[in-house]
Amino acid sequence: MQSSSIDNICDVATPTTNPGLRLLLLPLVILAGMGLSVEAGLLGPLGVQVGHLWATLSIFGVGSAILFLLLLFSGPQQGPALNELPRWQLIGGFLGPIYVVVLTLATPHIGIAMTMIAILSGQVGKSVLIDHFGWFGATRKKVNGERWLALLLIVAALVLIARG
Repeated sequence: MQSSSIDNICDVATPTTNPGLRLLLLPLVILAGMGLSVEAGLLGPLGVQVGHLWATLSIFGVGSAILFLLLLFSGPQQGPALNELPRWQLIGGFLGPIYVVVLTLATPHIGIAMTMIAILSGQVGKSVLIDHFGWFGATRKKVNGERWLALLLIVAALVLIARG
């Protein structure tokens, strides 16, 4: 049986990425981030109308149906069965709904911009730690002055958006 200790979190293989692929992925990730803002704008009113948990369930239901269709028509998938994976790798299934419920609750009260910059500050802050320590198989990237400055600027953006 595989151990679920914190030490095993660093044992995941990290794919190597060529620079051309990175240039293609960056705009897609930016567009996905824009999609999160649209999602927050849709979820807030939906949560007020039908309830926050029902709004979250509807978002995940639609997403699950789309993923099911994509899997159905994309052919056989390679990789281990879910029961062969370390349990910690499935934590995202728990974190996703929490994230969406928080989006649904917060957006009508603090606005989309404040919600997104607050989420961004949390994401970047935790991401810097994950990179620094190489958790979850990430390539280690030590926190340097530029990364500290980036975090400081995001916190400054959070303060400015909150005051504006």
